[in-house]
Amino acid sequence: MSLLTIQTAVPAASIALSEDNRILAEFSLAVRRTHADWLVGAIDRLLADACLSVSQLDGLGVVIGPGSFTSLRVGLATVKGLALAAELPIFVVSTLQTLAMQAPFVTLPVCAMLDARKKEVYACRYSWEHGRPRPLTMEKVGKPESIVDECNEPTLFVGDGALVYRPLIVRQLGDRAHFAPDYLNLPRAAGAALLAFDAWQRGEGKPPEQVLPVYLRASEAELNWQG
Repeated sequence: MSLLTIQTAVPAASIALSEDNRILAEFSLAVRRTHADWLVGAIDRLLADACLSVSQLDGLGVVIGPGSFTSLRVGLATVKGLALAAELPIFVVSTLQTLAMQAPFVTLPVCAMLDARKKEVYACRYSWEHGRPRPLTMEKVGKPESIVDECNEPTLFVGDGALVYRPLIVRQLGDRAHFAPDYLNLPRAAGAALLAFDAWQRGEGKPPEQVLPVYLRASEAELNWQG
């Protein structure tokens, strides 16, 4: 099962090429450029280096959110275009579960936390079971104080939200708060690729028209329109 997986939910975007549960290649870019400027070229280079074409893939994986509204749309538009051209199924993956993949085999619950701006975070708690993070809660957006208040046991925090609000987390939880190393605080396409492979095994491929972003809250434009 050959998969190309794209993660553009956060500024540090990445793409990965995988064969079943094995990562063949991964490319990440964390510089101040819009994803639209480099994504298609990076996909072409990654496939060329692996001596593959899009038509030789069995499917496409994509991280659908939550995350940056504009960045998510870039990734989704790219994946949908490839899927339509090559008639490939799409396997969707959560940003927060992808982030939890950065903390494998821990015995503590994992709270994946992304900075959502406006003094809010996107968050979900997971437990590791059979080599994958399984959700303990629903994904949500809210004030970090409220999210942390729900963590009533020792918890490992991972993500840029945990970096931004670390003092608050420590103040509320004390020595029950544990933190992933800085280099693990970004969701990676390699982790998303493994989750996309799981989705393929469950037969959860979708056509492009059924693939939608998960924002968890209304965009600024929608809020202005509603107001």
